[in-house]
Amino acid sequence: MNADPKSLHAVIRSLSGADLDRIIEIEHSAYPFPWTRGIFTDCIRVGYNCSGLQVGPTLIGYTIQSQAAGENHLLNLCITPDWQGNGYGSLLLDHAIRLAKEQSCSCMFLEVRPSNPAGLGLYERKGFSAVGQRPDYYRSDNGREHAIVMRLDLLH
Repeated sequence: MNADPKSLHAVIRSLSGADLDRIIEIEHSAYPFPWTRGIFTDCIRVGYNCSGLQVGPTLIGYTIQSQAAGENHLLNLCITPDWQGNGYGSLLLDHAIRLAKEQSCSCMFLEVRPSNPAGLGLYERKGFSAVGQRPDYYRSDNGREHAIVMRLDLLH
């Protein structure tokens, strides 16, 4: 990180194919088992809500969301590790929730690793509740890890 993050202006904007190189850099820096470039390309191509968080000239994070049948699914929320811990994940999650509400979704779902306490804490602080699990959902160093499925009611 080159500057004090609190002194820079954050902008949330739509992602495009021109952002793919930077998205892949962030994804690989943040996850041991990252999404592929093809997954991101497809998400942008089919019109999922793909939002980027830019601080100064630098893209530092993103969200990918889909919606169907009045429900929103937060597929990916990521902040590059050098910028984590400064409230940017919360800012992006607030944006994702706002988008889901604007699209008249009744609820939002997501999956999170039990081994991701920062993510779990963020989602719980924003009102998400665990509603189930997906066994062996994520790859891990030890083979597979289940996912905690979380839900947020958007109709309150």
